[in-house]
Amino acid sequence: MKAVQLTAFGTEHLVISDIPMPSLKANEVLVNIKAVSLNYLDWIVLNGTFNKKLVFPYIPASDGAGVVAAVGADVTRWKPGDRVVMQYVQNWTKGKVDPDSNAVRVGWQTPGVLSEYTAVPEHGLVKVPVNLSFEEAATLPIAAVTAWHGLIEQAGLRPGQTVLTQGTGGVSLFALQIAKAAGAKVIATTSSEEKAVRLKALGADAVVNYRLHREWHEQVRALNGGEGVDITMDVAGAATIGQSLLSVKENGFVGTAGFIAGPELLLDIHQHRINLNFIRIQGLAVGSAESFAALNRAIEVNDIHPVIDSVFAMEQAREAYLRLESGQHTGKIVITLP
Repeated sequence: MKAVQLTAFGTEHLVISDIPMPSLKANEVLVNIKAVSLNYLDWIVLNGTFNKKLVFPYIPASDGAGVVAAVGADVTRWKPGDRVVMQYVQNWTKGKVDPDSNAVRVGWQTPGVLSEYTAVPEHGLVKVPVNLSFEEAATLPIAAVTAWHGLIEQAGLRPGQTVLTQGTGGVSLFALQIAKAAGAKVIATTSSEEKAVRLKALGADAVVNYRLHREWHEQVRALNGGEGVDITMDVAGAATIGQSLLSVKENGFVGTAGFIAGPELLLDIHQHRINLNFIRIQGLAVGSAESFAALNRAIEVNDIHPVIDSVFAMEQAREAYLRLESGQHTGKIVITLP
């Protein structure tokens, strides 16, 4: 089969190789991958800032969707022809995460999915929503599940509440779509008027340009009657966490769902009103397969379609990663396979 492999750190070391098909164990499913989507995680793995001990050659990317090609002797859940999507934290099937269920992530402890075929334990797959293409389904495992798990299962989002989303990356756009489907008001931040127009078209009730309003939390609070929002998903980390905390009301929820501007969170308990306003800060890193299945039901019922920025062929994997690096994308970047 053909696979994209990383032979050393850097986009120039992405190559297409012919490698053996994976062998299939009794409890595994052979998936013919049709589409892969990229996350910020994939970029920091590629450039060596995330895991300097990566073993080469390495098949990158964690998010993928495809068709069941074959099943092992003990598999009962899937059959050839089923449309499936990867569960990112493979052993986290339901409930709260623990050391055992948190131990295996696609592309960390297993090969990535940027190959024509991959072998996955039967519990490591979820059914593709009936209303989505493979390209759309491939965008779900990390970004969409993180948004769903954070908003619905951790923050307990209710109709009539207000959610602040930040930027136009995958988690933020899924958070916008999920919040609107749940009956919430959404205020979004962005860096340009062009992106503001796109966010409003996706359902945002109001948009704040953080380049024009450096103290953007003040604008956010003003747009919600001066009291702040109920929930926000902070995706940048060091550069935004302070203003995220100042954007929420009493008993507000701040989910830390990324660190694209740096991982260090320097917080002032008094200045950021953490104790006085009973603010909850929650770390987020996707969710269980049970959570994923619940998200997919909501996607079908509400006919939600992921926002895709661009689609590249397998032979254009380098260009796809460079698009990710540029930070100019709105929504998800997808790579299709034959």
